[in-house]
Amino acid sequence: MPALGRSEDALNLWQEATKSYESADDRIGVIRGLLNQTQAFRALGFYRRSIKTLDEVSQMLRSQPDSSIKANQLRSLGDTLSSIGDLDRSQKALNQSLDIFKRLGTSDLDLSATPISLGNLARSQKNPKSALGYQDVANSSANLPLGMIKLQAQINQFSLLVETKDIAAAQALSLQIRSQLNSLSPSRDAIYAKISFAQNSIELNGQFQEPAQILVTAVQQAKEIEDQRAESYALGSLGKLYEQTRQFKDAQNLTQQALMIAQSINAGDIAYRWQWQLGRILKAQGDLEGAIAAYTDAVSNLKELRSDLVAIDAGVQFSFRESVEPVYRELVSLLLQSDRDPNNQKRLKLAQDSIESLQLAELVNFFRADCFDAKPVEIAKVDRTAAVIYPIILLDRIEIILSIPDQPLRHYSTQITQAQVDRLVSDFRSDLRDPGSLDYLPAARKIYDWLIRPAEADLVKHGIKTLVFVPDGSLRNIPFAVAQDGNQYLIEKYNIALTPGLQLLNPQPLSRQKITTLTAGLSESRQGFAALPNVESEIKEIKLRVPNKELFNQSFTGANFQQAIQGSAFPAIHLATHGQFGSTPEETFLVTWDGRIDIEQLNQLVQVRGQATNNVVELLILNACQTALGDKRAALGMAGMAVRAGARSTVASLWSVSDDATASFMTEFYRNLASEKLTKAEVMKQAQLSLIKTPNYKHPFFWAPFVLLGNWL
Repeated sequence: MPALGRSEDALNLWQEATKSYESADDRIGVIRGLLNQTQAFRALGFYRRSIKTLDEVSQMLRSQPDSSIKANQLRSLGDTLSSIGDLDRSQKALNQSLDIFKRLGTSDLDLSATPISLGNLARSQKNPKSALGYQDVANSSANLPLGMIKLQAQINQFSLLVETKDIAAAQALSLQIRSQLNSLSPSRDAIYAKISFAQNSIELNGQFQEPAQILVTAVQQAKEIEDQRAESYALGSLGKLYEQTRQFKDAQNLTQQALMIAQSINAGDIAYRWQWQLGRILKAQGDLEGAIAAYTDAVSNLKELRSDLVAIDAGVQFSFRESVEPVYRELVSLLLQSDRDPNNQKRLKLAQDSIESLQLAELVNFFRADCFDAKPVEIAKVDRTAAVIYPIILLDRIEIILSIPDQPLRHYSTQITQAQVDRLVSDFRSDLRDPGSLDYLPAARKIYDWLIRPAEADLVKHGIKTLVFVPDGSLRNIPFAVAQDGNQYLIEKYNIALTPGLQLLNPQPLSRQKITTLTAGLSESRQGFAALPNVESEIKEIKLRVPNKELFNQSFTGANFQQAIQGSAFPAIHLATHGQFGSTPEETFLVTWDGRIDIEQLNQLVQVRGQATNNVVELLILNACQTALGDKRAALGMAGMAVRAGARSTVASLWSVSDDATASFMTEFYRNLASEKLTKAEVMKQAQLSLIKTPNYKHPFFWAPFVLLGNWL
């Protein structure tokens, strides 16, 4: 039934069948029934429910011998994990599936489906050569009567050849595919095959007439089998073709039809695409109000989809950067167009909300789960001497939204392309890491001109002491403290804090009267990371400043850390050890004597501690960690660890600095932390100023990488 598009009916039948198998104590029947349910869940877009059911099947099969059922379950699990971006677990499941099929000597049909999945996975991993190899294996082995699996392998190959610009091979393969498309009986798989082939044919040769006819046929077949989801895809794809040929009236009509169908079946995961497409089409026709309304609807849909991270149907690869992030940015670009009223508060507020929502969506995508308690926060109710600055990187400019307590929002912009911003940021960060160079200064002044100079008068007029940045894109990888007005660094004028959004802020000040610290560190080389000889003196200095429990070198094991963190309600946790903030949770970790602690492990430890003691971690200090070089998403790992660990405030470093400079910074930090008169942002500022005033450490390399994330009070 799913092949005919009646997934809801199929799901109901399989759920009833599974109950019958359970009543008859038919274990194999239950497994088959659950596997069939997962197919329906995926067809309906319920990927989380699909994984939950597959995990249940995994438990049931764990003690079972190798079988085609077990291999198919692993393949289905791998496909679903891949669809939501959990590529490592997907790889493991698919490799196990292939190994079992090979050991069983199963037919070409069973074997071929897993290489297709592995090929799709390799493509998601940006490895087109490996992907082509897997699709070639599937193409050469599949032997279905109607050739659906073989055709799917060929279409995947075709798409990869177009992507890698192997024009001759792609054109040769397209001839083989065309001869098979017309002979397929109507089904969802056949319709999606037509859509994929049509879209890639346009990219191959820029011709539209034949792809348009293929899509018209796909629409007709979807209607014939009453598959509304497939019909919506086909109509929307045809609308996109007309958008590409600038036939905007027809594009608008087709897109609206696709949207109506998607909304009628509550398919928000595809409805937002057609709302986004409709927004582009209306914008192209000069209807900016209509375009903003369509984009706003798309963003609203995306907010609702966060709790069940939904991917797209088979054959169409989901990508956050390509399919989600642009919706938010294009809406913000429309709202902040310079030829419109620059002080329209309704539009500015919507732009602010949209960029906050994008920040949250990026973290959800990073963690592959909606695991955050987001609540609206007004800066005036948190800190009347703080201003929030939203730098937003758009394709052709940087837009800044400035929020000052009890004042209207304002915005200003600089015309510069995203590519130019990314290049300047990359060079700036590289120059900062050379303590013998002053090459960073021109960029430091440009960044000041972008972000601060247009607002200088307002900041002074309203007595602003703290600047809270909600950094965007590549700007997450640089320290705003180094921005310079020509005479002073920004940190010399203001306290500075970072947050991935006010909605994730826990606005409670730290009580210094009873501060105690769990301090853990490594001074010796472990797991390929260099020794940190000054960590020992750093830990001793902390002990002089605040009462603490200490885990050092051999005693800093995963088990000891778990026992310590759960045994007492330390307001502060100080980890002086190597670590890395990467672009995935798996690449974000802290080094212990006997292993590593990743984001989720740290979160679980802190959460259990909080539940047991009813006390959250007030301050988490991550010393000697760094963001991965050359990785635009790496700073998401830093923000992710800060938020996910459940600490109200986090101090971390963008790069590792000299051991002795770090010790000096931390000594000054803890000395000031004992003062009840200073906020955490002021404590950070004073610690950084102490290094600036020290001749050996005045270069930003030594003091700039330390950043405060989250609550600055």
